[in-house]
Amino acid sequence: MSEHFRVHGGARLVGEVDVVGAKNSVLKLMAAALLAEGTTTITNCPDILDVPLMADALRSLGCQVELEGDVARITTPAELSFHADSEAMGKLRASICVLGPLVGRCKRAVVALPGGDAIGSRPLDMHQSGLEKLGAKTWIEHGCIVAEAEGLHGAQIWLDFPSMGATENILMAAVLANGTTVIDNAAREPEIIDLCLMLTQMGAKIEGAGTSTLTVHGVTELKPTEHRVIGDRIVGATWGFAAVMTRGDVRVRGVNPHHLDLVLEKLRMAGAEVTVYEGGEDEGFRVVMDGRPKAVDFVTLPYPGFATDNQPFAIALSAVSEGTSMITENLFEARFRFIDEMIRLGADARTDGHHAVIRGVEKLSSAPVWASDIRAGAGLVLAGLCADGATEVYEIFHIERGYPGFVENLRKLGADVERVTS
Repeated sequence: MSEHFRVHGGARLVGEVDVVGAKNSVLKLMAAALLAEGTTTITNCPDILDVPLMADALRSLGCQVELEGDVARITTPAELSFHADSEAMGKLRASICVLGPLVGRCKRAVVALPGGDAIGSRPLDMHQSGLEKLGAKTWIEHGCIVAEAEGLHGAQIWLDFPSMGATENILMAAVLANGTTVIDNAAREPEIIDLCLMLTQMGAKIEGAGTSTLTVHGVTELKPTEHRVIGDRIVGATWGFAAVMTRGDVRVRGVNPHHLDLVLEKLRMAGAEVTVYEGGEDEGFRVVMDGRPKAVDFVTLPYPGFATDNQPFAIALSAVSEGTSMITENLFEARFRFIDEMIRLGADARTDGHHAVIRGVEKLSSAPVWASDIRAGAGLVLAGLCADGATEVYEIFHIERGYPGFVENLRKLGADVERVTS
């Protein structure tokens, strides 16, 4: 038995939708719980497949993990296992984020090389180099990355690229190192700030969160805490693009609109009216679109640039916009695999290296398509909303790794979408 989504095009999305905790934050926060003995509570957890997978990974290290609604309670023992080579570890990319905490806490780690989305090469050399500068030795053996250290010490670390994963691993190892660590060219994403906030609540001493230079003054131990995950800016962007593509009116709640400043500006350039709401229960934004969107160019870059995770939505929007758009992908070379599926739907698209040229058409045509990663899958569903007939989207487990209640939210907004078992 398998399941897929059947998307009937033509609906105008109208209404309100809530965004829950960020996938790209919650998994790292769960890993950070390894740094302190006792029970850490994380709230606003999204109901996605990756959360129970990470819970299984933590259980394999000796933790007790309870998942109840949007709350995760992680009880970390005094003596942790350092062998993170369970089956769950190989199923999600974020599993590598246990490397830093294990080296920091246990001075040794054996972590299965990660799985996750097929969007291109994501090497671990910066993770290894950073840990080695902190005093660890690292190598690859039997499908695992191994790290050992007699003791970690502060260091000056320069990242060749502002990698989120490398920044997170080095940061979580450095908080328990002896002395001061400076990470230059660090990632600046809101999820990094969220991790820094939780670590600070646990007793870490971190300066510069949200800037390209993080200064970490090592402490001897951390304590458990309670922390609320920030709203998922990529999910929020998905609904914003959906509103523009379907010429709809969608109010998005539960995400900081300033985490989406560039996205919302691009939607304005496409012709949408965008209103932002700051702070409190009403935090979020509203996108209203009348008429066909105008073509806009997109270039993916590390934050605060346009996120590579939003690139499939940019392509889907360009495919139905008036005019010609150029999409430049600077992070993951395989992300343009999505364009092959868009061409099945009638998109007029050409690629050349890390550039794609999209000539918008009035309406796409339905076809069977296959998701290759989380955002590509969501992008294909959005494209199906702008196609004639019924579009069948397969490999939907990818989508459900990042979007809780995706079909339910779409139907609430007026889309004709159903889950089909075959």
